[in-house]
Amino acid sequence: MKKSSHKSKPTIRIVLADDHHIVRSGIRQLLESEDDLKVLAEAGDGEEAQALIEKHKPDVAVLDIQMPKTSGIEVTRWVRAHFPEVGVLILTAYDDDPYVMAVLQAGANGYVLKTAQADDLIQAVRDVNEGKSALDPTITRKLMSNLFKPSEKITAEPLTDRELDVLRLAAKGFTNKAIGVQLVISDRTVQGHLAHIFAKMHSSSRTEAVMRAISLGWISQGPDKISEK
Repeated sequence: MKKSSHKSKPTIRIVLADDHHIVRSGIRQLLESEDDLKVLAEAGDGEEAQALIEKHKPDVAVLDIQMPKTSGIEVTRWVRAHFPEVGVLILTAYDDDPYVMAVLQAGANGYVLKTAQADDLIQAVRDVNEGKSALDPTITRKLMSNLFKPSEKITAEPLTDRELDVLRLAAKGFTNKAIGVQLVISDRTVQGHLAHIFAKMHSSSRTEAVMRAISLGWISQGPDKISEK
């Protein structure tokens, strides 16, 4: 039997939560068509999702937003508080601005619409597992257009090289702890850098700071590049 290129990679362990059984079944079948993806358990509501995440401690939790008992937003916030090492990917039909902003501010690593291509969902799971952010292009465009109106002039104080490094890693979805490990600094120092970044960029969240930095040309939308400005 011919092995896929992902066969030798470590298996990405997933907990899947959606209140529609048929939808869950289809998503599970899609994910498990890849050799490196394995769905450990399925949940039909938010409370069950929390219990399964606590039990299995998966690499990635794939969550819908609108679920009975506990919403995907609340589950995301709970995961960030109790299991920060678990990646959270929101897979939903909702692209409404309040949902998007609420989920990203709650700490989700990715947001993919159910209208996305199968390959995009699979890649999003892999990206989130690697600590990267994964935003549906439709969501990115909406965030950019809503945060910055065409007539708005975006201003910000210049960031230091270290602050740019912190913001670049934050843009990829890394937690404060993960940023600290990569830059060999403490979590508290990372938090301090982010506070300075928010103040300089007149931003109230990571997402807003990242979008402003992209608009200013300080951060490339590519995976690893920072502008030399």
